[in-house]
Amino acid sequence: MHLAASLLLLCACAQPGSQSVVPDHGPQAEPQPIAPLDEAQFAGQSVRHAGQPNIVFIMADQMRGDFLGCAGNAAVHSPNLDRIAAEGAHFRRAYSSTPSCTPARAAVLTGQAPWNHGMLGYSKVAQRYSHELPRLMESAGYFTWAIGKNHFHPQRNTHGYRGVELDESGRVRDPGFVSDYRQWFARVAPDLDPDETGIGWNEYPAKAYVLEEKLHPTTWTGDRAVAFLNDYKKEQPFFLKVSFARPHSPYDPPQRFLDAVHLQDVPDFALGAWSEAANGNFRNPDKLSAARNNLGAAVTAESRRAYAANIAFVDEQIGRILSSLEARDMLENTLVIFTSDHGDMLGDHHLWRKTYAYEGSAGIPMLMRWGSKTLEAPRGQTRNELVELRDLLPTFLDAAGAKIPDSVDGRTLLDPVSGRGEGWRERLDLEHSTCYWPGNNWTALVGSKWKYIFNAHDGSEQLFDLVNDPQEQTNLASREDFQIVLEIWRGRMASHLEERGEKWIKDGAPTIRKGATLHSPNYPPPGWY
Repeated sequence: MHLAASLLLLCACAQPGSQSVVPDHGPQAEPQPIAPLDEAQFAGQSVRHAGQPNIVFIMADQMRGDFLGCAGNAAVHSPNLDRIAAEGAHFRRAYSSTPSCTPARAAVLTGQAPWNHGMLGYSKVAQRYSHELPRLMESAGYFTWAIGKNHFHPQRNTHGYRGVELDESGRVRDPGFVSDYRQWFARVAPDLDPDETGIGWNEYPAKAYVLEEKLHPTTWTGDRAVAFLNDYKKEQPFFLKVSFARPHSPYDPPQRFLDAVHLQDVPDFALGAWSEAANGNFRNPDKLSAARNNLGAAVTAESRRAYAANIAFVDEQIGRILSSLEARDMLENTLVIFTSDHGDMLGDHHLWRKTYAYEGSAGIPMLMRWGSKTLEAPRGQTRNELVELRDLLPTFLDAAGAKIPDSVDGRTLLDPVSGRGEGWRERLDLEHSTCYWPGNNWTALVGSKWKYIFNAHDGSEQLFDLVNDPQEQTNLASREDFQIVLEIWRGRMASHLEERGEKWIKDGAPTIRKGATLHSPNYPPPGWY
């Protein structure tokens, strides 16, 4: 939806008085007991609509969808995430359409496709959108709270959350910003350095966390979530977002988690003839954050092992969250959704980090558990619908019994699990503007079997059969026997891009585009609200 058409909706969604809250919870000698929240922070009118569930929205950062026990990955110990899937649904075909941190979070905030929320690559989340998830949930009668990583701009921008407790992985984008986690760390461990382990947040080396486990940001995020759940006393239903900064690098799990992952269980990295030719000559083990780097099997396996251990660490904290809900008899009146903003290539095709169309980068976990008082649907479902981060906002609004704005592109995930998924999308759009190097600029479409990628820098194409080649090792675009399939998907891409004009398509085909196009015309300009 264009910005001008959205202004009236904003008036209905805006909630006065939303502000950043920096709680002071005091020192913690041990992870338990959890320091209580200040009840004054829960001030406000209680409004509860009949049948509204509580909602716990859990995000990991940079977690690929195939690193889950319930996805068949033997290296990953994830009993609590597996429990969510077993007692709810596992969406196997979940994606992040613009797979880097900030545009992914814009999709969560708005429920929109990249062109409509305006972020086509990695840049700053807009300061305000015509409708935003926290404000909509507040309007629906929910008390909203966010813990962990938001990656908003400015960093203390709440986008309508009643309160935030931030861990921003040491990033300082605004003058004087110090995250709540680092403020807490300075109080409880004033003589220690939170970065003592010595790995940067975009680097590939793996190392066990060198400080006490109770000081790790993953523990802190779990502690704060448990504190919220233990101390929440309002009649008003809550919407709690818990956003872990791991398994995103640094790959720094506590030693006990690292010891539990056996190298023989770690999946090998994927490699095809096309990727060896394109990326195999990039060999620079000293460039710790290189997005293309042929590091060899041994180093890559160690990174993957520590990544799996980071997931197990996050999973343990999620177990504490589920236990807190059960202890307060809340679980059966709570909708729990777990996902990630994007994946991590982890050396697949000699690529690292994110921003790629390939499964390791664009594929994400999507798990949902509903309470028995929330929804009647079979449990333990494995779903094959193409789902995306834009589907979260309408899912939460649907669960709350609230109206979904017409400008939302996503669909509620409650439909397919309830047998109402008719007419679900047959394909999904993916894209990312130039990042890391000029050639990394692409648009893509993915369906139940095929993935088509158009590389805008030089016009080259890729076609993968995801049923028979899920690791995308064989590019079929140059094969004579797949030219009809290629033409079909090229035409579908042209149709998808048609509204964008001649810069994007010409003569019924996508066109070469040099340079970055980070924003569409729908990206909200500063101060428009």
